[in-house]
Amino acid sequence: MTNTPPHHTSTPSVDDATIDAALMAVRRAGSVTSAAQDRIGAGDTLTKGDHSPVTIADFAAQAIVCSTLVDVLGPVAVVGEEDAGDLQGAESADLLAGVVDLVSGAVAPSADTRATVTGDDVVSWVAMGGSAADGDRYWTLDPIDGTKGFLRGDQYAIALALIEHGEVVLGVLGCPNLVNGDGTTGATFVAVGGSTVVYHGESTTPSPVTVSQPTSLADARFCESVESGHS
Repeated sequence: MTNTPPHHTSTPSVDDATIDAALMAVRRAGSVTSAAQDRIGAGDTLTKGDHSPVTIADFAAQAIVCSTLVDVLGPVAVVGEEDAGDLQGAESADLLAGVVDLVSGAVAPSADTRATVTGDDVVSWVAMGGSAADGDRYWTLDPIDGTKGFLRGDQYAIALALIEHGEVVLGVLGCPNLVNGDGTTGATFVAVGGSTVVYHGESTTPSPVTVSQPTSLADARFCESVESGHS
C-alpha cells in the first residue's frame, strides 16, 4: 500500500516514489527523536559556534533521513544542518556512540541486525548532508527545527524539502509532539503540486489540509513561535 497523498498535481520530478521516500524518512526520524526526547541529557549535547545546542537526536535524524533517501532513491544531494566533523575524534566518541544507538533502532530495529550499523556508517550518512546548494536538484533538511523546544520536552519539527531550479517542489514537515483533534499525537504534513495533506499519528490515510477563509480578522487564527526571541 502506498503512502502517496491523494489529489496532488504531480510533476515528472516528484513521482510517487519520491513522495513516499520523503514521507518515510521524516516519519522514521520523528519516531526515533520522539522516543529519545525523554532521555536526552546534558552529556548528549554540544554547542555550535553560534551557541545553539545540538543533541544526539539532531545527528540521528539527519543520518536516518539521508540513509532512507539514498536507500530508496539512489544517490541524492542533501543540504543538511549538522556537520559530520563534530562526530569525529576521540573527544566525540561518547556522542557518536549515542547517535549510533539511536540510528540502529531505526535502520536496523531487530537485535540481530543492530550491530550492522557502525560509527563509520553514521558519520557517512550525516556527511551526506554536506552537499552544496548549487545544483539544479537537491534536498534541504533541518533535522530538528527547534532544538531548545526539543530539550524542554516541547514542540519541534523535522523539516525536509526538495528544491528544483531554486523552487520548492515537495515539502514534508514532521511534528512528533503535535496533539491532534482526534486525540492522537504526532502529525506529518506533505505538500506537493499546490496541495497539502496530513497524516495523524501512525495513520497511513492522509487528510486534506486547507486554509480557512475568515470573514473578518477577528475570526482568523495565527501562529507564533514559543521562543520569545523569534517573535
